[in-house]
Amino acid sequence: MEIAVIILAVAVVAGALILAFARPRPAPAPLPDPRLDALLAKQGEIGGQFTQTVAAQETLTRTLAERLEALEKRVGENLAATAKQTGETFVSITERLSVIDAAQKNISELSTHVVSLKAIFSDKQARGAMSQDQMEAIVAEHLAPDQYEFQATLSNNSRPDCVIRIPNVKARIVVDSKFPLEAFETLRKADSEDARKAAMVQVRNDIQKHVKDIAEKYLIPGEVQTPAIMFVPSDSIYAEMHANFPETLRRARQMQVVIVSPHVFMLVIGTIQGLMRDAKMREQAHAIQAAVGALLQDVKRLGERVGKLRDHFETTSKDIGQIEISMRGIDRHAERIAQVELGDKPESLPRS
Repeated sequence: MEIAVIILAVAVVAGALILAFARPRPAPAPLPDPRLDALLAKQGEIGGQFTQTVAAQETLTRTLAERLEALEKRVGENLAATAKQTGETFVSITERLSVIDAAQKNISELSTHVVSLKAIFSDKQARGAMSQDQMEAIVAEHLAPDQYEFQATLSNNSRPDCVIRIPNVKARIVVDSKFPLEAFETLRKADSEDARKAAMVQVRNDIQKHVKDIAEKYLIPGEVQTPAIMFVPSDSIYAEMHANFPETLRRARQMQVVIVSPHVFMLVIGTIQGLMRDAKMREQAHAIQAAVGALLQDVKRLGERVGKLRDHFETTSKDIGQIEISMRGIDRHAERIAQVELGDKPESLPRS
């Protein structure tokens, strides 16, 4: 539109010039042609419009340049922010990949440990050592070294895994950490009802046999405190025994053998600690009574001495009061002496 106006203005100016030069010279003192005046006025209007158009074009160009600059700035900022976010995301992805790599290594190590753990559970001797280590760790963590002993020998030459001593009690508490795991593994792998029933019978027989062995080997009257403790190193096995073999557990209690899991064993150790504290307090009761008696004697002597000191203070107060009375008397005599008027000459003494 603006270009068309410019072309039109140029065409009008060119036409006016052509008409001006092509027209023959006017006669002397010709009259002005009003059409030429209108054309010139129109040309001035077109020139003004052209000037306005050029100014508008410059304004538009400047506005477009400013907007392009602002757009370039925003694009640059967005590109910088995107690059920063991309870098942070890349760093985060790298860190996560490192974590995943470490986790994968841990999983590989755990798989190796699971294989070794399976080998341990398949070996009776290794399984017993693991169970005994777990039991010993719990005992050593909660009791003082003089309160327990591992692999102690009883009077019948049997050697329980642990014995716990209670102050002022001759009989000791026996802990056995062996457990029959093979039957439980067979029970978990049973794929039919008949196999499951046979495995449950085997579990029941193995537990009863082990309980009987503990009762016969360790429960010595006067030497071992009842009940004895059978340590099962798995809470899941302990829960399964309570869920599926309650009668077996009841018979074990009747034979003075208590079956405990690691968590239950820690509770038992806590109860034993309370009993030991009570025993120590009873041992120190006579010393406490003697100390209290001596304290009462000291308090009595202190009361007597306070009474004597009070009597002394009262006597001293009376003496001070008498002294103050004497001082006031001296003050009165001194005032009287000061008020006596003496003559100018002393009187002559009579001759003898």
